[in-house]
Amino acid sequence: MEYYAARYDSPVGRLTLASDGTSLVGLWLEGQKYFLETLPQEPLFDREPNILAQTRDWLDRYFSGERPRPQELYLSPAGRDFRRAVWKCLCDIPYGEVTTYQAIARQMAGQSGRAPTSARAVGGAVAHNPISIIIPCHRVVGSDGSLTGYAGGLERKKQLLRLEGVHFFE
Repeated sequence: MEYYAARYDSPVGRLTLASDGTSLVGLWLEGQKYFLETLPQEPLFDREPNILAQTRDWLDRYFSGERPRPQELYLSPAGRDFRRAVWKCLCDIPYGEVTTYQAIARQMAGQSGRAPTSARAVGGAVAHNPISIIIPCHRVVGSDGSLTGYAGGLERKKQLLRLEGVHFFE
């Protein structure tokens, strides 16, 4: 299988978009932790599948203040079942709102009928989200409302939350 990539210049810096030819498999901010981590090989920049054009359109709308939903794109993030379950929960966080790692742990427990997993485990999955911005990991905060870590950097997290109209204390 070949992977394809494109660059996108955004208000929060240059992004790298990646596709397997039919779905979006990655979106990383330049310099982000775990950059390209989930790709099994170096992507090609010589072809742009339709999903990458659709992602550019999604990002244009997002950065212009519209509220596109993650479900508008065919997303296929690579990861183990637990991480994919966390990322699915992230996709349900409404635009302009935040939630906590603990709330996601409780939500997952309610869906599975099991005891809640730890907020720390959820945090690890959130940190390894391979499709930043679209799978909105920037909308997760600490239980006290603090802006905790963000693989793309806290300043970028603040920029994304401000763009969405989220008020927070610094």
